[in-house]
Amino acid sequence: MRVELPPEPVHFVNRDDEQERALRAVAQWGARSRPLVLALTGPGGLGKTELAVLIARSLGARPPFTDGVLSVDLDDFRADGVLDPGDVISHLLRSLDVAPEQVQAQYAARCGQYWNRTSDAKLVLVLDNARYASEVVPLLPAAGSSVVIVTSHGPLHDFEAGAAVNLALPPLDERAATELLELIVQDHRLAADPEAARAVVRLCDGLPAALHVAGRWVRTHRLRPLSRLIADLAAELDEKGVPGVERVWDTAYADLSGPAAHLYRLLAHHLGETFTLHSATALSGLGPEGCQDALEELDRAGLLDLRLLALTEAGQMRLPRPLRAHALRRSRQDAGPGEAVEATARLLRWFVRQAQRADRFAAGRRLTVVDRFDPVAGAPDVPLEDPETAVDGEARAACSARAGRWLEEERHVLYACSRLAFDRGMDTEVVALSEPVWTHALDHPHQSEATEALRRAVDAALRHGGHAGWLVRTRCQLARHLWEAQELEAAQEQIDAAMSALELLTGSERDRKLAASAVEHRGMLKSARGEWTAALADFTASRDLHRAIPNPYGVLLQTYRMGEAGAKAGDLETARRLLSEAHSGFVADRRERLIGRSAFALADVLHRLGRTAEARELYQTSLGQADRRGSGFDLARVHDALAQLETAEGHLAQAEEHRVAAQTFRRRNGLT
Repeated sequence: MRVELPPEPVHFVNRDDEQERALRAVAQWGARSRPLVLALTGPGGLGKTELAVLIARSLGARPPFTDGVLSVDLDDFRADGVLDPGDVISHLLRSLDVAPEQVQAQYAARCGQYWNRTSDAKLVLVLDNARYASEVVPLLPAAGSSVVIVTSHGPLHDFEAGAAVNLALPPLDERAATELLELIVQDHRLAADPEAARAVVRLCDGLPAALHVAGRWVRTHRLRPLSRLIADLAAELDEKGVPGVERVWDTAYADLSGPAAHLYRLLAHHLGETFTLHSATALSGLGPEGCQDALEELDRAGLLDLRLLALTEAGQMRLPRPLRAHALRRSRQDAGPGEAVEATARLLRWFVRQAQRADRFAAGRRLTVVDRFDPVAGAPDVPLEDPETAVDGEARAACSARAGRWLEEERHVLYACSRLAFDRGMDTEVVALSEPVWTHALDHPHQSEATEALRRAVDAALRHGGHAGWLVRTRCQLARHLWEAQELEAAQEQIDAAMSALELLTGSERDRKLAASAVEHRGMLKSARGEWTAALADFTASRDLHRAIPNPYGVLLQTYRMGEAGAKAGDLETARRLLSEAHSGFVADRRERLIGRSAFALADVLHRLGRTAEARELYQTSLGQADRRGSGFDLARVHDALAQLETAEGHLAQAEEHRVAAQTFRRRNGLT
């Protein structure tokens, strides 16, 4: 039996699931009228060829594939990127023992000769580096008893439905990537410094080809500690790419249309690790349809990772790190003057607007110090629905929760936007972004990146120097994060500076709201210190300021704050009255987050007053609100409270369920 396969890879890990799926598909195929096609797809460097060889060897070693295992690299038969299938068929006929002089000269006759020769064959045929299904179809054996294994950098969408089994290869997960690196290197330094080893693995982003480069780099520098190698290795991969695979990526890039090549270069400059169709449209300037076409072309070329697309509500996509570095190299070489700077500025303005919209939809109408940004030409807004247009309470809550989830999914991009805007001196954008960061952090506290974004907002407000309101607002926002991190003295410094800046405010309605907000934050810091009587005085003063504006929402919010402080001070009946008033007002105003939080505070007071049934109902309300917002912090504390309530009632099994749920949410959110 003829076997024309390259040697098996020396080191190969994982891919057991893909091999099992391939063998199962072959077993279930049976004797059909056409051969089974197994399509292994994914960007270059994932080990598709190596996997194809392993599957082919496994099939060739068992019946019924008694007529041989053949392999063809289609790239060897391309001229200027175009495949001549006639040349490939000639090669296959010679592998099937047809004498060269007997190969038919005309293409149609040669196809007939190939089909006749394979009409009852039991072959395994590997076709490496296919670009389109149309390249593969003429090369298929005529017998259904054969199997064809095709590798392609992009998906082969144009096969007829059911004609191929697609096995899309994901990057290796961290465990498998570490295992492969250990096999390649066989060096005690990996075990001695596991954190540095993980850093090496993360640089390679799950690409086996990049891991081989990293392994050779580590083996070459045997005397250096791994921690010293990481920066040099990162520079090597970013500057030179992955040998062998770089040629594949360059070829794919060279075949792109102008708009797709333009988008590929710009994606290297996208803020954050992921992007969406909407953000790519803003970045590219191609318009919605042009960007869709370009992204689909990048997908077909194997220059895009779409695995996140179905897993995230925002529809996120990404370039693996090695591909991103390749796109950046192409940008440095091919981009026009100012191409990246102009594109990222456009993207930044677009993201500020989307974050402002999501903030308003998630938190409702409230005090902000930067007006909403205008739409970006040619870049539609993210399709978030305004809760105020919803038909009923359930739909309003869903709209608000959806906006909150957008902030959660895009938070890292928002932090990156804040950093870039500050570096470019775009102070308005930095301060504008602090508002949605603030809203997101209320549901997801204790994030160091959020604190840094708020610090930048204070610095931007100081640098700008033209808006006293910015100074008051940003310092109050930062102070809250500081006292939640138990940095009480630093928080006090920010509150003192905010109070000093009140003297610079005018008598406008917005400035009067800012003054009332600053007094509220001073009271909240006193609450964090346990100074409940002093905090209650500040909340009362803030409520009076809101009544004088008048600002009904501010009045409600301070009523809620007064109820919380009263409960802590032990005046439970007054706290119950205040919190009941606030909760009813938040329900009427449809303030989703505050409905849940006021319900929690009121339930705690009712529980302490012995009104357990009412408390349980309100805790459940708070739990539902926290779940819709995806707030792990609130979910954990409500489950804690329910555990205490059920324990007091003697319901020990239910109490344990709540305790376990609270622990789960804390672990998931890093709050243990």
